[in-house]
Amino acid sequence: MPPTRRRVETLRRLHEAALAVFAAEGFGRASVEQVCERAGFTRGAFYSNFASLDELFLAMWADRSRALLDDLRRALEAADTAAVTTARDVVELVDAAVGVDDAWYRVTAEFTAHALRTPGLREVVAQREDAIAGTLTPVLVSFLRRVGREVPDPRALALALVAVHDGTTVQCLVEPDDPAARRRRLDLFEAVVLAYTTPGGDA
Repeated sequence: MPPTRRRVETLRRLHEAALAVFAAEGFGRASVEQVCERAGFTRGAFYSNFASLDELFLAMWADRSRALLDDLRRALEAADTAAVTTARDVVELVDAAVGVDDAWYRVTAEFTAHALRTPGLREVVAQREDAIAGTLTPVLVSFLRRVGREVPDPRALALALVAVHDGTTVQCLVEPDDPAARRRRLDLFEAVVLAYTTPGGDA
């Protein structure tokens, strides 16, 4: 049974409040009470939906991943095929759809550190990352084929791109007004795509 409109709204407000609190206070210092106060709910409303802040974050992550995939699909579907002819063109499209989000990066970086200290949670995070990569990669592979690039090992490409995204996001956030940081990010993405693909595809 799909969730009621009221529950959807409750979850939306909890997610928005949690992101704001986690980003401002730090995941490790945030409390259920702070999230509830920000959302305008009681603790009962929180615990009727989530068992812990960990569970709330994982739900936020799932929602954000779905939204990212939708944005990426829309960007690729709306792209002018005649204007997108190289791996660099694909990289720029994907980067524009994914973007660099200061608040989300701070929250995910802290949650990842928390997960690494919690064996059971670490396994859940690894499974979620695999699922996200498994969903996003076919979209990217399909578009790369349109510009004449085959992907022999999609998983290896996905992991390499995630590594570049995480590392260059820090640089872009530390130097937000430096266009060279953004250019280096795109250059690295392009280099990885070319390194993990071969000529071929539909072009």
